[in-house]
Amino acid sequence: MRKSLARSLVLLATVALVALVALEATALGSAQTAGKASVVISTRKLPKLGVVLVSGKGRTLYLFVPDKRKKVTCFNACASLWPPMKLHKGAKPIARGNAKQTLLGSDRNPAGGRVVTYNGWPLYTFVGDGSPGAANGQALNNSGGLWYVISPAGKEIRTKP
Repeated sequence: MRKSLARSLVLLATVALVALVALEATALGSAQTAGKASVVISTRKLPKLGVVLVSGKGRTLYLFVPDKRKKVTCFNACASLWPPMKLHKGAKPIARGNAKQTLLGSDRNPAGGRVVTYNGWPLYTFVGDGSPGAANGQALNNSGGLWYVISPAGKEIRTKP
C-alpha cells in the first residue's frame, strides 16, 4: 500500500509540474505575441517637467516642433539622433498610465513604415538619454528645430531643464 501511495503522489506531482510548465509556456507565448502586436505609450513623472509620455521601456518621448502636428519630418540623419517610435505592420499603439488611448495614432514615415503619434505629434526618443527617466533632449534646438517632452494632454512642455 505504501509503494502504491508513493507512486501515486509522484505521478500526481509530475502531472502538476508538467501542467504548470505548459501553462507558463502558453503565458510567455501570449506575452511575446502581444509585445509584437503593440507599442506601449505610458507616463512618468520627471523632476522639473512633471508627468510626461514615455515608451513602454520608460524612455522619455519627444515631439519635434517642425512636425507641426501634421507629419514626420525627422528621418535619415535626424532619426539617427532622434529615433522615431516605430509602429510595425499589424501593431497597435496602447496607452498606459495617464496616456490617453484616444490621442494615439500613427503617421507614414518617409524612411518607411509608420511612426506612433500622440495628439497628432509624431513621437521620438533621444540617443542622449542614457537611461529611462532621462530627459537630456528637453528644449534642445537640434536637427533643424526644437524638441520638447509631451504631456498626457498632448501638449508640449516648454520648461527648460
